[in-house]
Order: sequence, then C-alpha cells, then structure tokens
Amino acid sequence: MSFATDTDTLLHAAPEPSDSAWDKAVEQIIHAGRRMDQRGWVPATAGNLSVRLPDGRIAVTRSGGHKGFLTRQGVIEVGLDGASMRPEDRPSAETLLHCQIYARFPDAGAVLHGHSVASTVLSMTTAGSKLYLADYEVLKVFEGQTTHETRLAVPVFPNDQDIARLSRSVALSLDDMKAGYIIRGHGVYVWGPNMDTALARLEGLEFLLACELEQAKFRATVQGSGS
Repeated sequence: MSFATDTDTLLHAAPEPSDSAWDKAVEQIIHAGRRMDQRGWVPATAGNLSVRLPDGRIAVTRSGGHKGFLTRQGVIEVGLDGASMRPEDRPSAETLLHCQIYARFPDAGAVLHGHSVASTVLSMTTAGSKLYLADYEVLKVFEGQTTHETRLAVPVFPNDQDIARLSRSVALSLDDMKAGYIIRGHGVYVWGPNMDTALARLEGLEFLLACELEQAKFRATVQGSGS
C-alpha cells in the first residue's frame, strides 16, 4: 500500500526559507508528525498539527498528507478563522478546531490532533460524555496537576462532520479541559504553550488512555474466566 504525500499534490511553494520563524514552526510540525506516526497515532493521512508563531500566524498541516512523511510543503498558513491565506492551499476541515483553541487561549502555541487506537476504542465503548483518569502518576504532565491523587475528566464529544457545529459543542466546556478532549470514534485534541509541552501532554494522555484500555481488557478477561 502506498500513501499520497503532501508533495504529490503540491502546486505552490511554501513561504521563503529566509522566514526563520516560519522555518522553526515547520520543523516543529515535521518533527511532531514523525513522532506521532512512530507511535501509531496518525494512521494513513489522519490527524493534523499546528503551531502559532509569535507574530500570530498559524502554521498547520495541509489536508490529506501523511504526517509521518511531512515536508515543508505539507505545512500551510491559515488565519484565525481557519481559512487558508492562499486560495490554492487546502487546510483540513478540522483546522477550525485548532483555531478555536488559539482564539480562546492566548498562550496556546501548539495544537495536536491524533487518531490512536486507545482513544478510538475507549470513546466508542464508553456511553458517557466523559472519560475519567484517576490516580496515575502521569497525570502530573497536565497543567496545574501536582499530585497523582486526583481525577481528571476528559470530555467525549459525538463525532460530527459539521465542524462548525462540533466547535460550538466543544466551546461549552473548553475552559475546563486540563487533559484535552476526545471526539468519539475519532481521536484526541491536546494543546500547550509550545510544541514540546503539547507533545508531552499528548504522550501523557495517550499513555493514560492505553492504560485504561488495558485495564478494560483485563477486567473483561477476569469476568469471562469467572462466569
């Protein structure tokens, strides 16, 4: 099987290499994409990644590219409304969810969206509107958490192809998402003041969701053996 990469459909060049701030943002996105791909969190062409530059520009992955094979041309610029700054560039429809985070949190510098097995399976097998993570040491990776003796709720929203409508649902609880959020059967959204922090939070959340998935399988095995 082969995937179309961002270079396959490229028609126009990215901003000039002399733009050092842009170059740095692109490098961060490429690095994060490879890291997420290595961990199986962005299968096929899934997921999207973005960085907000110090001058307010937003760099985000182009629609349809494989995140493990990103190049400079796989990153485009959008405005805070999610629209591409150049008509020939097509951002993912979910870019609006990135921009929503940047608009709400002035200190947000990077947003990551992945499609892991754990987040997909757990959100589809959980009927409630939240997943709860409690008593894990890794909870301290999230902002404001100083002890494992706590419980964080991770909101789960119904999947919706109408991204504007989905963003309105997310907006209702966006201020109370210490560990990001999940779209059911789809994946997670995590952010931070910079790419390093966003990546750390994403890895923390994915680790915890994987633990929850393993616990669910263990409980099912124990219950099955006792019946």
